[in-house]
Amino acid sequence: MAATENQSNIHEFILLGFTNFSKNIQLFLFPLFLFIYIFTILGNLTIITVSTLDSLLHTPMYYFLRNLSFLEMCYITVTLPKLLNTFVAKRKTIYFYACCTQMYCFFTLGVTECFLLAVMAYDRFVAICNPLRYFTVMNKKTCFKMATVSWISGNLISLGQTASIFSLPYCGPNLINHFFCDIPPVLKLACTDVSANEIAVSVTGFLVLPLPFSLVLYSYGRIIAAIMRISTNKGRKKVFSTCASHFVSVTLFFGTGAFTYVRVKTSDTPDNDKLLSLLYSVVTPLLNPLIYSLRNQEVKGGLKKLIHKKVGIKETKAN
Repeated sequence: MAATENQSNIHEFILLGFTNFSKNIQLFLFPLFLFIYIFTILGNLTIITVSTLDSLLHTPMYYFLRNLSFLEMCYITVTLPKLLNTFVAKRKTIYFYACCTQMYCFFTLGVTECFLLAVMAYDRFVAICNPLRYFTVMNKKTCFKMATVSWISGNLISLGQTASIFSLPYCGPNLINHFFCDIPPVLKLACTDVSANEIAVSVTGFLVLPLPFSLVLYSYGRIIAAIMRISTNKGRKKVFSTCASHFVSVTLFFGTGAFTYVRVKTSDTPDNDKLLSLLYSVVTPLLNPLIYSLRNQEVKGGLKKLIHKKVGIKETKAN
């Protein structure tokens, strides 16, 4: 009961964002991040549209890419609009329950992406190392189950962590030195000992990050071994180029996520946490269209066919 009474003392938090920067820098950052947001949404939406409308892209790989693209659109939407608001608005507040919702959504999407990236690595492993059994192993039912388990796991893990954190008493101050309601800066504001919560977050980080990443490493290890057995340099280069791009994105996401949550400490430097958060919450969704699909000849071909089809329909109507 006491916790509830203390908690009710704070009805909103203030997101400091990058207010330590000068006003001119903030005004420069606003259009930059707005462009990043628009490009990310349009890029991932293009992937979803092209891979849905082109029957040649109705394969397990693109099924997971559609899931990932949708996730990245949600991921960046959870944080970036609020960050843009902190650049221009006088009131940089976020209501208590809105903060809770933002953390829940962000954590859900982050955990889901961990599992989804592992599933995608496994998909590439089967495609390259076991091509004759690929469509038998990665059938529609299996792909649906893998994607569903990723989303459900993300929701359940996030629900437990968020409920635990926001059941703590918050009686002031209410300044969150971050651009969204992330776990470390919110825990810092609790009016009680949060060591148990920090341990819980670290344990969750150890379970959620290393396990999927281990599957990614295993899959890519087997893929690299298979690539080395390809006789032609051209064939090796083509497969290795695709896998290397994926692996860079995966390493960026898992590396920054692990550094933030596995070693969660409420007294760490906020500026470093903000920069790390930008890497996995903004940069990774931005890179997704470039790394995963827009460099892919199949997606480019599907996009060209879609454009030609639309142009052809317009010309027919005009005539």
